[in-house]
Amino acid sequence: MFKWILSLLLLTSFSTNLLYALDISLQGARENFENYSILHIKDKNKFLCQEIKNDFEVTTKIICAFPKAPAKELKTLQNDFFKIDTQIKKKTFFLIITAYKNMKLFPVIFNLNEDDSVFSVDTELAKHWMIVGYNKKIPYIESQEPSETAINFPFMLEKDKLPYVGSLDMEGNPVHIQEVGDVSDYLKIKRLYIEKKYENCLELIEEVMREYPSSLFTAELLYYKIRANSQLKDKNEDVIELSKVYLREYSSDDNVAEILSLLARAYSRSGMNGQAEYFFDRLFSEHESSPYAKWGYIYIGEMLEESGGLSKALSYYEKALHDTTDIDIAATAAFRLALSKINSSKKQEATEYIMKIIKAKPSFFASKYEESLDMMQIFADEEVYMGASAIAKALVDEINAEYDEYESLLKYVGIWLAKTPQKKEALAALNEYLRIFPDGLYLSEVQVAKDSLFFDVSDANVSAKIADYNNLIETYAEDTIGKRAIYEKAKLMNANKMYSDVLLFKDELLALDDITYPDTKEIVNSAALGAMEQALENKECHSVLKISGEYSIELSDKWDDGIYECAMKGADFALAGTITSKNLKSQDINARKKWLYRYIKVDFATGNYSDVVKASQELITLIADDKNSEYKDVYRVLFDTYQRLEDSNKMIEAMSNIQKIYGKDYKDIERYVAVMAIGSDKNDDNLVLKYGNEVMQIQNSSDSYAQSPFVEFALYQAYINKEDVNKALEIIKSLDKVKLSKNNRARQKYLLGSTYDKLWRGEEAQAAYKEAIEADAASAWAKLAEGAKED
Repeated sequence: MFKWILSLLLLTSFSTNLLYALDISLQGARENFENYSILHIKDKNKFLCQEIKNDFEVTTKIICAFPKAPAKELKTLQNDFFKIDTQIKKKTFFLIITAYKNMKLFPVIFNLNEDDSVFSVDTELAKHWMIVGYNKKIPYIESQEPSETAINFPFMLEKDKLPYVGSLDMEGNPVHIQEVGDVSDYLKIKRLYIEKKYENCLELIEEVMREYPSSLFTAELLYYKIRANSQLKDKNEDVIELSKVYLREYSSDDNVAEILSLLARAYSRSGMNGQAEYFFDRLFSEHESSPYAKWGYIYIGEMLEESGGLSKALSYYEKALHDTTDIDIAATAAFRLALSKINSSKKQEATEYIMKIIKAKPSFFASKYEESLDMMQIFADEEVYMGASAIAKALVDEINAEYDEYESLLKYVGIWLAKTPQKKEALAALNEYLRIFPDGLYLSEVQVAKDSLFFDVSDANVSAKIADYNNLIETYAEDTIGKRAIYEKAKLMNANKMYSDVLLFKDELLALDDITYPDTKEIVNSAALGAMEQALENKECHSVLKISGEYSIELSDKWDDGIYECAMKGADFALAGTITSKNLKSQDINARKKWLYRYIKVDFATGNYSDVVKASQELITLIADDKNSEYKDVYRVLFDTYQRLEDSNKMIEAMSNIQKIYGKDYKDIERYVAVMAIGSDKNDDNLVLKYGNEVMQIQNSSDSYAQSPFVEFALYQAYINKEDVNKALEIIKSLDKVKLSKNNRARQKYLLGSTYDKLWRGEEAQAAYKEAIEADAASAWAKLAEGAKED
């Protein structure tokens, strides 16, 4: 459809300045309780509009085509019935009206204020098109299919046409006014001035003054001649001479105040400050309430600033700003104040004045384009990025891509905003640059600025953020962005309890500049603390000990139990000792018992036996009345300590306490054997018999004979020493059911035979000797058996 419309448009003659007269208006109303909307599109030249319908003959879009785009970009318009977009294809400008509900297109051919008759017209081109948007039924309009045989008669609006005589003079005679050429030229001069075509304006003024020397508009022509010259460089002398003439010839004219202000400024710009002050005085005294007196404050301020009177100049600027209600005057005064403040390094005050202009009239900066560019750069050089970016954005909003500075200004908006708290606005500006200039001159610089904003405006989830940080670290390895990515990644991981992951890159984190990143050590310590707590919760003792060995961290007391257990499990007795020592003086008696017991275990493992004895005695005192205490194992530890100290008397004493606490417990069998050994060493048969029999009872009850045949041989010898041969026989025979080595079996059988001999049971003795020889013929016990047998 665009292609078809474009083809038709190329066949139609249009004016070159088509869209300078384009007028779009959107109105809403209500009829019979139903809302409707009317869109009017007008131009001074005819243009094409076409309905686009779907398969059901419902209008979904209307497209209007023009051969040239407007000077300023048209923003999207919409209401409940329409959405109006723009598009440019092959230098043709399109308005695209999309229907939200129902709509109908009508050409408006007749002007009922001027035309007396109307009739039905089927046309594709018109200067005025009307689009009606409605819900179900179009209001006021009845649509009927025309008959092919019908005649299209015009509708005549007038009934009578009265005679018209026009204007009359005082006597009632018609007044005949001839059109005068200087009227239209004067209007054209005013338009040229408004359009800032000052050279063309002056040329036309000279031409009109030559052709119409007695024109009624002589004063106005001179007035515009002065105004146009005042806008041009190096025309101060012309302004001065022309203004003198004007003030002499038209001293009572309404424009005198403005002329005085322009004359005074021309003198000041020419360096004639004395004459300038005279006319400024006249302006301020004779026209104090005039807006041009306020302009005069600005002009005299510029003169004073140029001559070194800065403080006085500032006071005039302030007076202009506060005494006026005119936005242009206020904006100009604020502009001068901002420039003076920034040049004096008063950055905050300068920014405040800039923001006042932005709030009141941002387009002001475009009206002073070159000066605004200079001021913007001064703000940037002074690192006042809020003010610099505000000026840049104001300029971007008023110009388009045809300006040489457009791309750089758009870049500056984003880059400078990125250095202010307005991070989201900066990101939007940078994205806009990348959208408009995907292959732009400043692509790399803009991308870097955008990447740096990731730290402030990213809404990604944690895993996505970490992935982005890794990408920044890789892309900007030696750049501040990469270094900050390391820092921010560590903080993010700590915040999300990913402590062990932080420790994996702690070296890179600690290598960061400690001035820019002063808390990297705290971040690492925090990660180590968190990782250790997690390891303790999960009972990962290897990690606990590793972290404890690498980092100087202190956990709260609630983690002491876990640290102690892991330290003992990993044989880190130094760590275990540190934990137990700090808890020994607990005021809680139960806690004190627990840590005293643990202290004993640590000291026993490290060989501090004297401390073990002392601490064990203290703990035994604390639990003496509780035979079921969970710390009663201290009795065994104390026995084992005495054994390592080779204090046999204390071992016997400790063994007695163990028996009282535990009775005959298989866990203590080696301790019983140790006391038996003391008896054997001391030839204390009573001691051997006492504990030897205990051992045998424990072994028989458990059906485990780990201490055999040592116990039986010792008991046997004690009974022989006591001359209790029968008891000795009972003990030695008990080994028959115990599995023995060949040598021990030979020994047992020899001792059995010897015992039988003592009891005069020779035949049984001989049989035992024979079994001794058969058990291990090469053993010494077999030799003894052979000798006994021969006897």
